[in-house]
Amino acid sequence: MKTNLLKLAVTCALVLLFLGGSTKAQDNDGCSQATLKGDYAFTISGTFWVGPGNSIAVQRDGVAMTHFDGAGNLWQVDFVLSSPNAPTPPGIPPTDPVTGFHTEEKGTYTVHQDCTGTFTINNPPLVNKLTGASTPGAIIVVKFVLSDHGRAIHTVVTALTPPGASEPVPALIHSEGYKLGRVREEWD
Repeated sequence: MKTNLLKLAVTCALVLLFLGGSTKAQDNDGCSQATLKGDYAFTISGTFWVGPGNSIAVQRDGVAMTHFDGAGNLWQVDFVLSSPNAPTPPGIPPTDPVTGFHTEEKGTYTVHQDCTGTFTINNPPLVNKLTGASTPGAIIVVKFVLSDHGRAIHTVVTALTPPGASEPVPALIHSEGYKLGRVREEWD
């Protein structure tokens, strides 16, 4: 009798192990474009490489405020600093005169049902104050995962095209974002 119980227990354990391996990696109710809606405060950190043979490593640290409209569009302001060895940009981005934050950053995003997604930020052109010449702004492509029912977003840059460049450079940049405002349960 004890042998049969042991065999049954082992069989059940193996079945549960087998079934458990085929479940999804997350336990959520699913996501949609509307899950990512509102204003999110981000911290940004990482490195990208530029110059001949991508020989110059540029460290970046900063903050951003991004508004997601719930329908696939985003607007952002940011204040990002670069290490002293960063090449001089070919112009100045639009900047808020009061806060010093870069403005007019726009883009699009897609949220998948499994709460992963992608967004692209198109930075505005940089204008050379001396010559008036305009250089296309940076383009940043990001993969993300939403957590806490869309209140938190965890990102990694998958492509960074510097201002005026024709192709992306290597980058290891990530950010963490959190939705502004109180959680609804706190209001009750």
